[in-house]
Formats: sequence, C-alpha cells, structure tokens
Amino acid sequence: MKKIFFAIVLISCSISLLAQSAKRKTASKETAAKETAPVSDRKLWLQHLDKLARPVLSNLAAGTLREKMPVTLSPKVDNAANRAQVAYLEAFGRVLTGIAPWLNLEGGDAEEVALRNQYREWTLKGIANAVDTTSKDYMRFTGGQPLVDASFMALGLVRCPWLWEHLDAKAQQDVVRAFKATRTIVPGYSNWILFSGMIEAFFCKYGFEYDGVRLEYGIREFANHWYVGDGVYSDGMQYHWDYYNSYVIQPYMGNIFDALRTKNARAYDWYVPKFDQISKRYAVIQERLINTDGTFPVTGRSICYRGGAFHHLADMSLRKQLPQELKPAQVRGALTAVIKKTFEPATTFTATGWLNIGLYGNQPGLSEGYINTGSVYLCTTIFLPLGLPDTDPFWSAPAEPWTAVKVWTGQDMPADHAVEVR
Repeated sequence: MKKIFFAIVLISCSISLLAQSAKRKTASKETAAKETAPVSDRKLWLQHLDKLARPVLSNLAAGTLREKMPVTLSPKVDNAANRAQVAYLEAFGRVLTGIAPWLNLEGGDAEEVALRNQYREWTLKGIANAVDTTSKDYMRFTGGQPLVDASFMALGLVRCPWLWEHLDAKAQQDVVRAFKATRTIVPGYSNWILFSGMIEAFFCKYGFEYDGVRLEYGIREFANHWYVGDGVYSDGMQYHWDYYNSYVIQPYMGNIFDALRTKNARAYDWYVPKFDQISKRYAVIQERLINTDGTFPVTGRSICYRGGAFHHLADMSLRKQLPQELKPAQVRGALTAVIKKTFEPATTFTATGWLNIGLYGNQPGLSEGYINTGSVYLCTTIFLPLGLPDTDPFWSAPAEPWTAVKVWTGQDMPADHAVEVR
C-alpha cells in the first residue's frame, strides 16, 4: 500500500510540475509576443509627434522656451538678428497647426487620452504665455515674418475649437490683440496673401469683426489668376516646382472655405466646386510623389520642412476629402513611410531633443536664408490625421500599398491622367 501511495504522490507531483512548466512557457510566449508585436501606425505616429512637440510646448507652458530652445540659423541667413527673434513664434505656430486636430479629438485608449490631456494643458498655458506682454516667452507679432506664423497659430485655433473655448477671457483678448497687430504687415504678392486671409478667417469663425477684403483678395488672385492646371497653382505670377501648393496654398484655401461657412455659408459657392476638383487632383499627385521607401523628390525651396511637404495630403485625409481613387489606408501607409524616413535618422534631433535643419538628418546646406530652428517645425502638419478617431477607416482599415509600391512590385493599375477643371 505504501508503494502505491508513494507512486500516486510521485505522479501527482510530476503532473503539477508539468502544469507549472506549461504555464511558464505560455507566459513566456505571451511576453515575447507582446515584446515583438508590431506597434500600430497610430501609436507610431503619436510617438513621433510627442518627440517632436514636447520640447516646444512643455517649455512654452513653463515660460522657458526662449531660455531652452537653441536657435540655429541657415548658413545663408538673410537677417540674423530678425530671424533669431521670430524663431520662437515660428516653432510654436507650426507645431500648433499640426497638433491642433488631435487636441480637438475626444476618446482613444487610456494612454492616448492621458497624453492628449497633458498636451492640452501645455498648449493652453503656452498660448497664454505667447500673447501675454508680461511673459518671458511673449512673442513678436509685428515686422514681417510674424504674419506667417501668426497665421499658422490662427489655423491651429481654427482646427481646434476646443482650445479657443477653453482659453480664459484674458488669453482670448490677448490672442485677438496679437492677431490684429499683424494687420500692419503688408503681405508679399504670393502665398503670403493667404496668411492675411487666414487670420481674418479666424476672426470670422469665432464671431469677431473681420476684414472681408483681405479674404476676398487672396481667394480671387488664386482662383482667377494663378491656377496653372492639373491641380496646381502658381505661387504668385510665376510657377515654381516646389511644395508650396502643399505647405500653404491648398490647405489654407480649404480651411478658409470651411471657416467662412460659420458666418457666410455661400460666399464662395462660385468657386468651391472647382477647388474641390483641384484639391482632389493635387492629392492624387502628392500620393504618387511618395516612393516605396518614403522618399520623395528633393526639389524647390523649403525642402527642410520635411513631411510638411505633404501638408495637403494629410489635410485632405483629416477633412475626409480624399478622391475616390485614394483609399485612406494607402495614404496612411504612404505618410507613415515619409514619417519614418524623415524622423528616424540619428541626426534628425539635437542631443537635447530639438529639430535640426535638414530633410534626412542634419543638413543645413539645404536651407534658404529664412530657415531656422523654428521654421522646420512645419513638419508637424504631416500628423493632421491623428485628429481622426482610431475607429476611422484611415486607422482601422487593413494596410494597403500606395501607388509607388503597387507599380514597383509589378501590380497592374489604371494609368494616370491630367484633370481639366471647367
């Protein structure tokens, strides 16, 4: 009997040990799976956006942006003293216009909600500091260049009503005063006329008296004189092969039209249908410019704005205006490739986390005389689709190859054709 008893105990112990071993193996496999599971595109975008925006917005909220932000100027700088002074508004205005749609969003997983809440807090404090004349980080709104970046700040507020609604009364008054100060700046005869228009669009959207002439002038010049065909405008009297249709022109026009619907819904009915055709065609062109590895043609000025070259494609995705031939998931794939290519080189950021001047790492030789540390934060605009919830097809649909991937892996697809706008 004793032998039978000990045999039963031995068998029971063996079974228990085997069960514990199986559990350890299962747990080990689960841990390994978690460690090796690919990061979703959305989480990857949020990681890059956080790395990019954190130094700017956390320091501005703390009143230490001027103290902490290094200001590197182009080797070909045209006016060093002036460029150094306006660099802070450049960094802030450009980060704000890119991060704004995400700040306006609600929901998401707990980690994303917590991150958004932190950025909302920083941004509200940052705006207040930027326009408070007693703040160490008070920003300059007169003198030329500030028109550009006040307009990017205005576009950010147009894209994010949540921010405007949660600013206290003093901060709102200070913002209005700062924007009105830019009316003394005469814009150049180029995309700059849209900078004046965007500030007036902000006034219109939020119920302030606005100058309709500044709006009308910008829209009519592009609509009646500067459209050159096949989805592209010239930037003033001469056409330049650069990315200014995306950096400024088409996103500004689309958002101005949207903002004006608040007060004057039919003001531009005479042109909006044509613009819809133009902007959709340009979105197709933009998607086709992105190569299989996320590179794109290095042509034209301001190439150091990195992914800002696709501001328009990101904006069309956010506003759910993509043409039928572009599926949101393929655009997500294309923009993700650009983000990885332009943000992941080791020399993209300084040792303290600020952007270097360049397209692929630290390349100051690519810059024009007006480029500085603040300027290059226009790359934040590539992150606009984060303003769409994670349930939107842009994020939830399975990955799809974009045009370059399809073609250069031998897939057949329809030919591309120019669009004639009538």
